Amino acid sequence: MLNIAVRAARRAGSIINRSSLGGAALKVRSKRANDFVTQVDGEAEQAVMEIVRKAYPDHGFIAEESGETAPDAEYLWIIDPLDGTTNFIHGFPQYAVSVAVQHRGALTHAVVYDPLRNELFTASKGGGAFLNDRRIRVSKCQRLDDALVGTGFPFKELSRLDLYIKQLSFMMSKSSGVRRAGAAALDLAYVACGRLDAFWELGLAKWDMAAGALLITEAGGLVADLSGEQDFMQTGDVVAATPKVFPALLEAMR
Repeated sequence: MLNIAVRAARRAGSIINRSSLGGAALKVRSKRANDFVTQVDGEAEQAVMEIVRKAYPDHGFIAEESGETAPDAEYLWIIDPLDGTTNFIHGFPQYAVSVAVQHRGALTHAVVYDPLRNELFTASKGGGAFLNDRRIRVSKCQRLDDALVGTGFPFKELSRLDLYIKQLSFMMSKSSGVRRAGAAALDLAYVACGRLDAFWELGLAKWDMAAGALLITEAGGLVADLSGEQDFMQTGDVVAATPKVFPALLEAMR
């Protein structure tokens, strides 16, 4: 199943790369304020779903562009064909394909693929996390003061901006640095491989964080919602970090 996820993610990545190098004008439309989609998102998503359907015709999908298909199926594929669309539109080199498999509500397989750098992050429940087939672990950072922390702006939930600004202000004063690159799936993958020590964001969708969350837990990190519970897939609020940094980060978010 992980092999199918990898094949699908790589196929989506080839579509994205071909478009980024082809020079043809992108067809961009706005789904809502500050939230855009291109024809590349749709083509990449269909490519992923076609590969999965051929292998597993009875499986369901939760996909960013297509919505839910057979959501009561035993296996669900959670797909973001192009996480970081706004970056992609502007040629800002930070975007990825995210594919996760959920079995009876539990995340079991994950792929985050950066087509620009040809970096393939993979994980299976109980099997560890990998970057291009090399085992990865979260960093050994032990203190929030020393942590490089990733984040994302709540651009879809501007009503919570005041809360976020308070969190950001606190983190800027209590950590060694804060970074906002614009692709949550990659940010979470970077926590898994130690490039970031922690990450938080408000108002994410399931497809933004499903694969990244499994990568982090399989790499030895911790992931939760703002209450420290495992409801982040429902609430959309996620906090992730190394085991030593996690308690301080969670307290800071509160």
